[in-house]
Amino acid sequence: MINRTMVRTRVIQTLYAYYKDPEKTFLTARKELNKSFADSYDLYFVLLDFANELTAYAQRQMEDQIARAKATHSSWTPNRRFVRNRLAQQLFENRALRARVQEQQLSWDSGMQAVSDVYRRLIESSYYRDYMEAERCTYEDDKRLWRQIYQHLMPENEALYDALDEMELVLDKSNWTTDVEVVLSYVVKTIKRFAEDSTPETPLLEMFDSEEEVQFASSLLEKAIKGHDRYEQLINENLKGWEADRIAYMDRIILETALAEILEFEDIALTVSMNEYIELAKEYSGDKSYMFINGILTEILRRMKNEGSLFKAMSLK
Repeated sequence: MINRTMVRTRVIQTLYAYYKDPEKTFLTARKELNKSFADSYDLYFVLLDFANELTAYAQRQMEDQIARAKATHSSWTPNRRFVRNRLAQQLFENRALRARVQEQQLSWDSGMQAVSDVYRRLIESSYYRDYMEAERCTYEDDKRLWRQIYQHLMPENEALYDALDEMELVLDKSNWTTDVEVVLSYVVKTIKRFAEDSTPETPLLEMFDSEEEVQFASSLLEKAIKGHDRYEQLINENLKGWEADRIAYMDRIILETALAEILEFEDIALTVSMNEYIELAKEYSGDKSYMFINGILTEILRRMKNEGSLFKAMSLK
């Protein structure tokens, strides 16, 4: 699940905290980095389990309507299609999901406002009405509805973000709201892997895409810290009119991490590293920071190429 883009993000966030606290050691930083990965993985399970919470909420709403109908002697026949959704039932029965939720105590108790908000939006949607009113409902229809919920109702949902902020504090997690969009895409990917005959033993996504990502994470953090003085000197020597003490703290962290990757990882193409860190600057730093970071990196690498100390091919203008 955790790929190199997320690894780079977590390393930058870890370094940001590391240099703010002079008492932190490399071992402390590595421990915090590993916890951040586990927290992101827990968010994956929390969002998968949202299917169970929303289904249970819908069931309670239906039971309330049934009780009101009986109390008023009204005739009302409930449509149970949504609460009997087969994909949601498979997720509820999935052993890996249930085990992680119980082990980490990943409860939605403090996030029920998000559940009710998503439910309200769901029953107002055209695709929900089409799903509930269709003459027949296949397993693929059940899956499609949940993909629509995760793709259309949950991203950028203010109530969801507020709920995750609250749950993050209660559960001692970090960076959940910054991970939501990415992790939701992994939830959708997981849903696509389910089939009508999937069993409770159906595997979910692993924490890391591969063992190489685990090694890359630890190595990038270590090389960024060990090479700090060298990278800082390279940055300061190529500022061209900028004063060193005026560089935004996050910009410097991004620059140093980018240099650690570019100069220490021979198997990663230069253009890949450049593009990745420019995108991270757009997301986590100032409005024009990505242009500054691109300019400084380009200047450093051009100078190193001219000196014959850059081992990677460079075609930057």
